[in-house]
Amino acid sequence: MKVHINEKRVLGKRDNMIYGHFIEHFHRQIYGGVYEPGSPMADEDGFRQDVLEAMRKIKVPVLRWPGGCFVSSYHWKEAVGQERTPMFDKSWRVEDPNTFGTDEYIKLCRKIGCEPYICTNAGTGTPEEMSDWVEYCNLETEGKYARWRIENGSAEPYKVKYWSIGNENYGSWEIGAKSAAAWGELVRESAKMMKRADPGTELTAAALTDLEWNINLLKNCKDHLQWISIHEYWDGINQTNDYADYGQCMAYTKDIGHSIDEIRGLLTAMKLEKKIKIAFDEWNLRGWYHPNVHTIGQGLTKEEYLYPRDENDDNSKYTMADAVFTACFLNTLNRNCDIVGMANYAPIVNTRGCIYTCPDGMVLRSTYFVFDLYVNYLGDIVLDTWCEDAPVMKVKNKQGETVSVDSVDILATGFSEGKGLALAAINKEADEVRSITLSIPYEEKEADMSYCASKISIYSLSGSSTESYNDIGHMDVKIEERDLGQFYADMVIDLKPHSVNIIRIGD
Repeated sequence: MKVHINEKRVLGKRDNMIYGHFIEHFHRQIYGGVYEPGSPMADEDGFRQDVLEAMRKIKVPVLRWPGGCFVSSYHWKEAVGQERTPMFDKSWRVEDPNTFGTDEYIKLCRKIGCEPYICTNAGTGTPEEMSDWVEYCNLETEGKYARWRIENGSAEPYKVKYWSIGNENYGSWEIGAKSAAAWGELVRESAKMMKRADPGTELTAAALTDLEWNINLLKNCKDHLQWISIHEYWDGINQTNDYADYGQCMAYTKDIGHSIDEIRGLLTAMKLEKKIKIAFDEWNLRGWYHPNVHTIGQGLTKEEYLYPRDENDDNSKYTMADAVFTACFLNTLNRNCDIVGMANYAPIVNTRGCIYTCPDGMVLRSTYFVFDLYVNYLGDIVLDTWCEDAPVMKVKNKQGETVSVDSVDILATGFSEGKGLALAAINKEADEVRSITLSIPYEEKEADMSYCASKISIYSLSGSSTESYNDIGHMDVKIEERDLGQFYADMVIDLKPHSVNIIRIGD
């Protein structure tokens, strides 16, 4: 397979925010996850220091909070100040102590150095409640809520730029679900009030690949929104916990960007593609296991709906399948950098997160190292790349159908600051090595285009098998660096089976 790269054909500059993350008040993501006062591993503010360090290493650029479905019955005023009011979370059917609220969230963001991104209650909440939240966070001294923040110990405004109006309010599972028409009107009025509290906010609202929903939203709100939100979990296991195997996960990579393509088409048709971007602000290969929680019948025991959630933290389930899929989707986000400006992996800690915590420490799952590779080794200028004789593999999807997918996924990038190239090269094959031949135009008279004799290195993430995973005392998935010497024209590089690789050429 020959890979052609031309630095003069630039697709765009990707935004760091596509490597964002998400955290929700769901089963040990907050409490016992990132926030654990009293733990010997916590700092003076109750945050797990090991988790903070792991988040800093992958340079989390933006963190979405507090939900998720949780937010649709969440009232932020109950979780600030000295007197906190516990709430019964009607989405996940547990009591939340509200000891982690807005002020703690902002502290978390500041500790890891990321932008906050607050999702508001558009289920049981009101436009006024949303705008009051903006006032609390962003106004300096005007208004009772800004003064309340000051009384709570934060004299300086939080300057929260990114806000989402609601979560998945199109879905029957969401508390306060709306019709398409009602959603457009609610978002419009909420956006007006939020912008009047702080005109500098950037707003998003829930969309999906449904024409009626999106047209109603955009017709009502195109003058108020800077983003529209898409969520996707490919392996839906909410009720059954039936994990897709490696081949089935690779089948999901076929048409992996269909949601982006559909929203792009609509934005283009409405002449909004230059004004509104996509925030893919919840995504993961696998959905969260939460059986029975949304059933109509009452009287369910915690053994039926709560305790099974512990199965989300079975580390053996987060294998190279998760890593390879995650890398494929990050490649897709990069290729669509002209219209996708933010993405949030859901979640970052516990449940399906790339970090797992326990009382004595933490485990970095396979997906964590994918973010490590992309954030720390890949470039930010996306280049046009095309392949000759690209190999195809056949796999069975979850419905038992045989589908054909590309066995190799290649993304080429340059650097806005500095020279050199960086390629993300993914081999989806379960057991077969794939070789790629790099063809890069160069002219000896132009030093910046001449890569011959430049140093070339490869950073590889793989395991002993497709089922490799990390756990307490069990580290089978990690990044390995190899020096490949000096680059030469039409150099051949072997990619290990089921591997994610970053190839660096030059400075």
